[in-house]
Amino acid sequence: MTDPLILDPNISPYSLLGGEEGVRRLVNRFYDLMDSEADWQEPLRALHPADLSGSKEKLFLFLSGWLGGPDLYVQKFGHPRLRARHASFPVDDTARDQWMACMLRSMDEQEMSPELYAHLQGALQRTADFMRNR
Repeated sequence: MTDPLILDPNISPYSLLGGEEGVRRLVNRFYDLMDSEADWQEPLRALHPADLSGSKEKLFLFLSGWLGGPDLYVQKFGHPRLRARHASFPVDDTARDQWMACMLRSMDEQEMSPELYAHLQGALQRTADFMRNR
């Protein structure tokens, strides 16, 4: 299957999602859902601090660059080194699946084309799969 965004490489997923405002909306909804839904309390929510503000900001910074926008995370923290930075957290199949379910639900609530949704779903699934360390 061809990635639908390859058809126009001049438009980034960051732009298609609505830039900074769209990425913040996605990230905020993700953490609001994760914090409030019983299905994602163990293990996903338990892996995070009580105050989610730092987690929200880091995911926003990371996704901005990852989606083709400003490389804010790299500017502030250096290379993301995702697996190394998450090595102390037990990321197993359940945590991965909960993270993806929460992110997909967050994406469901955003305005985006089916092509962008499919692109993000595939890219996020590959990344989430890569993050497993247990």
